[in-house]
Amino acid sequence: MNGARQPIGVFDSGIGGLTVVKALIEDLPQESIVYFGDTARVPYGTKSKSTIVRFSLENVEFLLRFGVKCIVIACNTSSSWALPTLRKYFKVPIVGVIRPGALAAVRQTRTKRVGVIGTTATIHSRAYETAIHRLDPTVKVFSQGCPLFVPLVEEGRLNGTISLQVAGEYLRPLMRQRIDTLILGCTHYPLLAPTIRRVLGPKVTLVDSARQTASEVRGVLLGTDTLSDRRARPRHRFFVTDEPGHFNRIGHQFLGQLIGSVERVNSH
Repeated sequence: MNGARQPIGVFDSGIGGLTVVKALIEDLPQESIVYFGDTARVPYGTKSKSTIVRFSLENVEFLLRFGVKCIVIACNTSSSWALPTLRKYFKVPIVGVIRPGALAAVRQTRTKRVGVIGTTATIHSRAYETAIHRLDPTVKVFSQGCPLFVPLVEEGRLNGTISLQVAGEYLRPLMRQRIDTLILGCTHYPLLAPTIRRVLGPKVTLVDSARQTASEVRGVLLGTDTLSDRRARPRHRFFVTDEPGHFNRIGHQFLGQLIGSVERVNSH
């Protein structure tokens, strides 16, 4: 199989990774994509490290069946805990979302006071803090777990009183730290961005790592000489481990376009 024609594999615990797929489609419109959402086992952010690593290994094995040329972990929790293990076990290039997000935040901040919101597991891993301090040790990082955000997004509760109340509760401690930049450290969170902006006000820059991740993928494909040529007609396939109907309904809000067919596969 011609390497350039092989698809990019993307996995996430649920629907959130579609924010990364959207950025990939915009930045690399000629590339085919196979997306795997482990919707039967979402959320990952409340699970133990060993469980997250095991699920992530299984997700990569599923994507490898499609002969993917590169894998994107469109899940901050998996990127935080499983990336080194995945790189050790598999030869295919693997891109996580943590480093791209950290890079974007370090470029954006003026006051060197950066907030990070994420799942409980992502925040406990301190992966963003480590990545930011590698790039600039003088940046102060303030982290906050937001465990209720993923269920709100998965249920389609993107605005309204409940999401505003929950966001206010989580973000107040970060506002007291006078952050000027906030990393949305979970691929579900960009859908809550309007609500988050209402709480934080216009002075705080929100960083969504999807765009930065897409440009990192472009770099990887250039480096391995597998960037698809413009003549190719891309094909996008979507697989989930639970209810495809729900994924389809909520998913088009993430993707900004209709998804088409979503195939259900058994949990591993």
